Amino acid sequence: MSIKQITITREGYDRLVAELEHLKTVTRGEVAERLKLARSYGDLSENSEYDEAKDEQARVENKILELENTIKNAKIMEAATDKSQVSFGSTVRIFDMEFEEEETYIIVGSKEVDPANNKISSECPLGKALIGAKAEDIVTVKTQESEYQVKVLEIL
Repeated sequence: MSIKQITITREGYDRLVAELEHLKTVTRGEVAERLKLARSYGDLSENSEYDEAKDEQARVENKILELENTIKNAKIMEAATDKSQVSFGSTVRIFDMEFEEEETYIIVGSKEVDPANNKISSECPLGKALIGAKAEDIVTVKTQESEYQVKVLEIL
């Protein structure tokens, strides 16, 4: 079984490392305290606080394992400095020709996607279509359902 490298920006990598550290040093201790307190209530067979704390402990440990795996397999890509074409880490301003709207996106790795902050994956249809494009290029974005065109206005 081959291990898949996970492409990620330096910022995203640092955020994952900080989250892992917080889970290990703070959250784990908080959950252990809740377990200890719940055990003190007596009979564990009908103790919903204990069951909830055990469930939370499992979620925390799973998240720790997931983060450790992601960090171990991370390939850090530095943010793009070449503004002549869209690449991983680029911030790009586009014009959606169908909806006649301007949008600005940052191209990031799949573990960093954050639609609320306009961070899109280099692996999603729009991200794939934009990679390699230059300012003023019109690119076709192909989704499973349809396709549409966007114009690259500026690479920031």
